[in-house]
Amino acid sequence: MTKPILEVNNLKKYFEIKGGVFGKTVAEVKAVDDVSFTVNEGEILGIVGESGCGKSTTGKAILRLLEPTEGEVKFEDQDITKLGPEEMRKLRRHMQIIFQDPYASLNPRHTVEKIVGEPLLVHGMTSAKERKDRVQELLEVVGLRAFHASKYPHQFSGGQRQRIGIARALANNPKLIICDEPVSALDVSVQSQILNLMEDLRQEFNLTYVFIAHDLSVVKHISDRVGVMYLGKMVELADKDEIYENPKHPYTQALLSAVPVADPDAQIDRVILEGDVPSPSNPPSGCPFHTRCPKVMDICKEVKPVFQEDEEQHYVACHLYE
Repeated sequence: MTKPILEVNNLKKYFEIKGGVFGKTVAEVKAVDDVSFTVNEGEILGIVGESGCGKSTTGKAILRLLEPTEGEVKFEDQDITKLGPEEMRKLRRHMQIIFQDPYASLNPRHTVEKIVGEPLLVHGMTSAKERKDRVQELLEVVGLRAFHASKYPHQFSGGQRQRIGIARALANNPKLIICDEPVSALDVSVQSQILNLMEDLRQEFNLTYVFIAHDLSVVKHISDRVGVMYLGKMVELADKDEIYENPKHPYTQALLSAVPVADPDAQIDRVILEGDVPSPSNPPSGCPFHTRCPKVMDICKEVKPVFQEDEEQHYVACHLYE
């Protein structure tokens, strides 16, 4: 069994809400609330959920682009939440991120050579010729041409820009890449190209991905295991085939029932959820999903369910399985 490259234990990220004349903290937005999981070397873990459920915040907190409020993040058995700025800077070459928006994540004033070469310079490649050669090699790896290095981001399509973002993430041969909805801004035909590219790069460079998305069909295509988040909490985690064929949590069942099927004659039992997602600044007591759950019981309104193993390697936070 491969060892976990990443361990996330009881991760929390709260944002303070200021108010009043003196700007005191009047409330907190619980964006990520007690999330735990592991990722094995060479694995792709998909994280899905509705917009605003804390997926992207989890990814950024793992890399300390946002400082976690509580909890530990172990990368290769080292708790990175306790590292100083210089130690963290050295570690960043092994942990990278591909951002959601390929239009906003590239500096429009810089050439592709400068954008992709910057991480190389930061981590010690001082020779301009070495950097230039490495940038051209990376562009070829992600399906672009060496001559693209002298161009600017506005001269590329969305799919090409995302390839540039992937080349930048690969620059220093990282071990772990957080993919923050990397294909959600792209056309469907381009999505499949980028997903296939990421799959090929995983094989070629033995990469480990945490793949954040809200499109369940995309996650099924690329992931090995899938975690489902709701209102800042992980509610279910299992192997992708297990989750898609045997979803346990009522929220997962509702999500999967909404996935479109190509067959027009197929009979689908849609689970229609009532109401809206509660505010993370004022989450409901007990189970956070109880206000919309079709199977709600009295205990759900009072007691928070424990995220625990129900079957082998299938974790769920639901009173139905306790």
